[in-house]
Amino acid sequence: MSVTTRDRRTFTALLAAGALALTLGACSSSGGSSSSSASAAGSASASTASAAMSGGAAPTAATAGQPFGAACAAVPKDGAGSFTGMATDPVATAASNNPLLSTLVAAVKQAGLVDTLNSAQDITVFAPTNDAFAKIPKADLDALLADKAKLTKVLTYHVTPERLAPDALAGTHKTLEGGDLTVTGAQPDFTVNGNSKVLCGNVQTANATVHIVDTVLLPAS
Repeated sequence: MSVTTRDRRTFTALLAAGALALTLGACSSSGGSSSSSASAAGSASASTASAAMSGGAAPTAATAGQPFGAACAAVPKDGAGSFTGMATDPVATAASNNPLLSTLVAAVKQAGLVDTLNSAQDITVFAPTNDAFAKIPKADLDALLADKAKLTKVLTYHVTPERLAPDALAGTHKTLEGGDLTVTGAQPDFTVNGNSKVLCGNVQTANATVHIVDTVLLPAS
């Protein structure tokens, strides 16, 4: 056999080996990519299932975004009434440190609901501002504050038994009062029961998510 013939056979064998190596490498790379994709998909599915099972109550779901809305600028930048300060206190205590909510806090105290709200777990509070209460004629507001049973009914109508993050806010929600309230719109423009605007939403406290609104919500008689 001539040297030329051996050289040709050797060259052919090397080409075949190289092609086989490339094919195996491509298969391995493809398989690794599929495995990574499957792993990522499985992880995403597990996270989705976990979030669905939580019913929106997990604080991590509720704190996914920051507070939103024009009125958030009126919240103190630091101290107990700031977003950071409110996040460390239960909701009634946190509200007492926010200058926008002093009338609401007085009403909560009048109704004897401070301990109830502070001890509740994973709730949402639609918190009317001082201006929201000022929309009610003074005689009517005084009468409401003097009627503990009616006041309790109105205040608990502002509370739902789960944390409502912005992406879960739109819809109909059962309240602690027993009635339903309905939220329409999308971030940052939400309206509650057709007439109460969310001015500053997704404010976190130690046990609640607060959405500050511009109109007092009234349950069905």
